[in-house]
Amino acid sequence: MRLRHYSKKNAAVIVAIAALLIPATSNAVGATKSPTALPSPEFVKFEKVKKGSGKGLTLGYISLGDSVPFVKLVSDSIKREAKRAGVKLEFCDSQLDAAKALACAQLFKVKKVQAYLNFQLDAAAGPAIYKAGPTVPVIAIDINQTPSQVAFMGANNNRAGVTAGRGVGELMKKKFDCKYDAVVLMESPGVGSVNEARIGGNKQGFAEICGALDLKKVKSIDSSFLEEAQASFKDALTTLPNAKTIVVLAMNDDSCLGALAAAKQVGRSGDIYLGCHGADPTSWCEIKNNPNWAGDVAYFPERYGQVGIPYLIKAARYQAIPGKLQIDHVFINKKNLSKYYPKAKC
Repeated sequence: MRLRHYSKKNAAVIVAIAALLIPATSNAVGATKSPTALPSPEFVKFEKVKKGSGKGLTLGYISLGDSVPFVKLVSDSIKREAKRAGVKLEFCDSQLDAAKALACAQLFKVKKVQAYLNFQLDAAAGPAIYKAGPTVPVIAIDINQTPSQVAFMGANNNRAGVTAGRGVGELMKKKFDCKYDAVVLMESPGVGSVNEARIGGNKQGFAEICGALDLKKVKSIDSSFLEEAQASFKDALTTLPNAKTIVVLAMNDDSCLGALAAAKQVGRSGDIYLGCHGADPTSWCEIKNNPNWAGDVAYFPERYGQVGIPYLIKAARYQAIPGKLQIDHVFINKKNLSKYYPKAKC
């Protein structure tokens, strides 16, 4: 998924505003209890929702921002499965803005939404956003919205990070016997535990192949979206003028693409070796043609609706669901790209 830093100052303002807007009485629509939690499996399977299975329900979905290719794939999948299920879906795009996500929740209260999916960028603003809306079951997508969510759906961030770290570690071992000049961690602290789990997993997986990171060679930078990543990585390169083998461990494909764009801009694209996250169409050509792009951990955003909608229907009816609805990650490289994405073209 794509993740973007959002300032703590803005999140604090949102929380304060929400406190003023919310009355002391309950804002529930229907029942206020939470569904009973079931034990969480290692991962859940993608399954097309049963036709008509959600007839009569009004559900909601807060999009992180459909201007982001990964998110657009998620949104299209959710809309498609909602239509198949026969539910009335209230769609609201937060446009990468936690304040707009709060407004979406308020709209859901007016629309009498019975449960909703929340895919918004700032973890710290999650509780305030929940309080602004109807007191109904909420499933968080890819970014925790604790403590009010009934389930977390999407990435197993640590597992995905380990997978990506191993992938770029294997490339470095094959080409350089694990010798490198620098490691750049492209992080997104604003998303909290997601950043810690995914970047921590990246480091863990790389260490499994090439040994513990040489901390003297590690540089951490803020980056999530392509433009931000390009600017911050270009700055990082100026501090590494003599580095010829730079390992890039990133949060997502936008970070990797931004790093690559920055390196190309200064004639150093051959110096970086990347392990990335997403495997959506924006990365296919790099996976296929760039020998320095080790590969991508696949998240299959085009199938998120096949998890989100069927479990949201259950939550809306207060049926028991697992607390974690995590997908089965796969490392995609040049060898298996066509197996998982036969239509991948450059």
